[in-house]
Amino acid sequence: MPTSLITFYTAPLQCNCPQCFSTSGLELSFKQEWKDTLWRKQATPVVREELYCKLCTDTIYPVKWTDDIERVYEYHLKRAEKVVYNKWKPLAFILILFGIAILSILIYLVVNR
Repeated sequence: MPTSLITFYTAPLQCNCPQCFSTSGLELSFKQEWKDTLWRKQATPVVREELYCKLCTDTIYPVKWTDDIERVYEYHLKRAEKVVYNKWKPLAFILILFGIAILSILIYLVVNR
C-alpha cells in the first residue's frame, strides 16, 4: 500500500532561525500522509511538520526549536485544516456492482426452484 506525503499548509515565520539567526528565512509546512490502494485513495490523520530555513538551507528539528517557534507552531497547527478525503476508484464500483448482480442471480435461482 503506497503512501505519500502531500503538503497542505505552508506559512512563513518571522522568528529567529536557531542555526543562522536570520528572521526572514523560516518556513513551516504541514504534510499529510495519503494512502493510495487499488480500491481507494484516502487521506490519513497522520500529519507531519517540517521547519525549514531558506537562507541556511537547513531543516530545523523540534529539539532546536525556541519558545517563540513553539508558540507560533501551536498557532499554525490549530489554523491548518486537515484534509478529509476518501475517494473510491472505478474498479471498486465495478466489483461491487458485479457482486450485487451475482448475489441477486443466486437469490433469484434459489427462490424460483
